[in-house]
Amino acid sequence: MSATESTKRKIVRSVCPFDCPDTCSLHVTMENDVIVSIDGNPDHPVTQGAICNKVRHLHERVYHADRILYPLRRTGPKGTLEFERMSWDEAYDEIVSRLKTAIARKGAETILPYSFYGNMGILNAEGMDRRFFHRLGASRLKRTICNAAGSAGYGYTMGASAGTDPETTVHTKYALIWGCNLVSTNMHQVMYLTEARKRGAKIVHIDVHRNRTSAWADEFVGILPGTDTALALGMMHVMIKEKLTDERFIAEHTTGFEELAAQAEKYPPERVAAITGVPADTIVRLAHEYAGTTPSFIRIGNGLQHHDNGGMAIRTIACLPALVGQWGIPGGGAIKGNSHYSAVNDQALERPDLLPDRSVRSINMNRLGEALTEAKPSVDVLFVYNSNPAVVAPDQNRVRQGLLRDDLFTVTHDLFLTDTCKYADIVLPATSHFENLDLYSSYWHLYLQLHEPIMEPMGECKSNFTLFKELGLRMGFEPEIFNITEEQMIREALACDNPFLRGLTYEELREEGSVKMKLDRPSLAPGKLPTPSGKIELFSERMQGAGLPPAPEYAPLREPEEYPLLLVTGPNHSFINSTFGNQSRLKKLEKEPVVDLHAEDAAARGIAHGDAVRMWNGRGEVRLKAKVAGNVLQGVLVTQGLWWEHGNDGVQAVNALTSQRLADMGGGATFFSTRVDIEKL
Repeated sequence: MSATESTKRKIVRSVCPFDCPDTCSLHVTMENDVIVSIDGNPDHPVTQGAICNKVRHLHERVYHADRILYPLRRTGPKGTLEFERMSWDEAYDEIVSRLKTAIARKGAETILPYSFYGNMGILNAEGMDRRFFHRLGASRLKRTICNAAGSAGYGYTMGASAGTDPETTVHTKYALIWGCNLVSTNMHQVMYLTEARKRGAKIVHIDVHRNRTSAWADEFVGILPGTDTALALGMMHVMIKEKLTDERFIAEHTTGFEELAAQAEKYPPERVAAITGVPADTIVRLAHEYAGTTPSFIRIGNGLQHHDNGGMAIRTIACLPALVGQWGIPGGGAIKGNSHYSAVNDQALERPDLLPDRSVRSINMNRLGEALTEAKPSVDVLFVYNSNPAVVAPDQNRVRQGLLRDDLFTVTHDLFLTDTCKYADIVLPATSHFENLDLYSSYWHLYLQLHEPIMEPMGECKSNFTLFKELGLRMGFEPEIFNITEEQMIREALACDNPFLRGLTYEELREEGSVKMKLDRPSLAPGKLPTPSGKIELFSERMQGAGLPPAPEYAPLREPEEYPLLLVTGPNHSFINSTFGNQSRLKKLEKEPVVDLHAEDAAARGIAHGDAVRMWNGRGEVRLKAKVAGNVLQGVLVTQGLWWEHGNDGVQAVNALTSQRLADMGGGATFFSTRVDIEKL
């Protein structure tokens, strides 16, 4: 028998696990149980066989030479990567001993979990880990680093994270891509809108810098950071003044139009132009085109909520479709997120009822630096998983100051020795998602997907589910709660009253792989919404009760104007936050960290294209290369990508410059409301 004949080749189904709205369905080709290639599932209605370059080479990450395969104990000083191998029994014994000691000394709230969505699997991101830390009585983590402000703002208007079914957006005739680099962060929305353009749609990109999406769109509108609320109100001013609104829809499906109109009256195009940097005639034209085209659609991006006023920006933009009656029309409405449709039984998953003290403190993950250096009682045990806070958390120098504390015991669970591992006492090896049974939903499309493991765990790697299950049993916690299987937990998650699931079973998911939520119309609106009034709330009494402006209004950024330039730190094309930051193929594509700046700002400082520059403010400094081009407005700097410092000589992580200050709503991050100065080196 030839070597070719003896090779066992198969194609298996998988799901992309990363923090991306597309949650792609994958076809993985394996030879002799080794992954040799990864493609998009051509039969999945959203993926349609297309995946990004990052995931196409995901097996390089799985089989990476630097992958951690065994538990490690720190042997050198914090801030180094000096470790020795240890057994899982030794690791568990030390962790359990440290947890019990911390509880005995000052109480369980001195223990802090720190995680986000490095793996978006429901079981491994918000399942057994939550049960464990609830049962332990640890400080609760407010996971607000990404979409908290925008979700709060959108919720005040629409009641829940529910927008248009993206599959219907092939029918749109006018699309506003607002604060979202779709080509890099939501490629299948690009596919739908490309089809819409073939049918006659116009696509307008509104953003703080010209990027891949700007090149793809029909028009780019540059805007000053943090002024999106003013632009939306300026468009409303024109629409209301010139009677371009849908009066019938407003009367039947909204509340508070009069109050909104009174606010919009204060934002004529000339005033808005001075605030936003968008010319007055462009504002007028955008209002006419948007209001005069049906169906019209807004893809509301993630970035613009990372401002001091980010919640209000999303809340205000979310009012626009109602003014022109676009909800319920195939191809109309908006998408901020769609997680409402696929919500599972999180009470059963996370078991908050296990908390011994419901009043235990909560710590906002955006203020990790403050928590590690100032909290009373102190945080004495930090457990990091699904995240890399030494790179992703704001005010990084403060975070690292806290991580360097000799009296802080830190455990990380990861696939690689990240920058955070430099400060860990114990590093535990994590499985890749290919090795896990898990359930995946999307915060954009409407498909729930089951992922069955396609390979055995490598080395001694364990999933988050297994890690916290075994730790719970080692702590002596109730076996009926912790000694369960992944399948049992998935069944518990599906046992809920979400009408869009309508009796979906584990067996159905296992048979089909992915199942679409049962939304029998283009969007939840119009209809009864989960707002207090049941309608779209243009004026919100809930906001008024929370001390927030009840009708949209623009508020300037709160970063002190000590430094003259606004810095936006957005995502790049080849990484997902800090994930993939150690992949040589993707680093070569990104080349090196650069900062975009306007030619006049560069000339005033004697900076030429390609020069080495220093950016700084009162929190820290970063050195990188200058890119002088027409990509940004004057007074604005943009740098993309969270680069690891470990493995990248001379690179400094940009979150040394960002603030722990919180946004106007939801406790969200303010990464993009950063002021700096810049000089040639």
